[in-house]
Amino acid sequence: MHYKRFPLGALWTNGYLFWDDDREAFFVDPGGDAAEVLTFVNEQGLKLRKVLLTHGHLDHFAGLHSLEPVVGNEIYVGHGDAARLRNPAQALQDLLGIQCEPITDFQELREGDILHVGGITIQVMETPGHTEGGVCYLIEDADEKLLASGDTLFAQSVGRTDLEGGDQAVLEASLRRLAALPDNLSVLPGHGPETSIGEERKRNPYWPR
Repeated sequence: MHYKRFPLGALWTNGYLFWDDDREAFFVDPGGDAAEVLTFVNEQGLKLRKVLLTHGHLDHFAGLHSLEPVVGNEIYVGHGDAARLRNPAQALQDLLGIQCEPITDFQELREGDILHVGGITIQVMETPGHTEGGVCYLIEDADEKLLASGDTLFAQSVGRTDLEGGDQAVLEASLRRLAALPDNLSVLPGHGPETSIGEERKRNPYWPR
């Protein structure tokens, strides 16, 4: 499995492009204009099949319109955040100062859903708390696994819960789910540096005890 991080948008949200050895690709969280992503895709001869969102805040999907012509309705978000795509005013539009047209043609995900892109398998884990419909993606290609955690889990921190749809107790329950994952699992957060489950178990002050 191959991947490349693209910091996009006003908040430099981590977007991630994944692809397999056959160059079948998908993108997670286009937080701003994705022109450089498309340039890379074309230069590398990748076949972009899907766009996945970890949650429905605009700093994670404001670049969708630049990828939509390539992937069509192969856009995926947790069912609890679907309304935010349809109505960006519910997606922190005013707070973030980001304008975006509604996204209406997409797919809703639920716990345990499995997606496939080439040889890569993507398992959906519902991890609400930062938003009602937040999800993490457990991504696997052969014997390699990693977790795209969005704003559920950061290196030595977690997503804030003081915004509309946030709930600290619910986020803590989601973190307890992540605590069951193996220490050697790499974690790709929505903001900040990469980490691992083991590092967060040792160093994250918000980790379940």
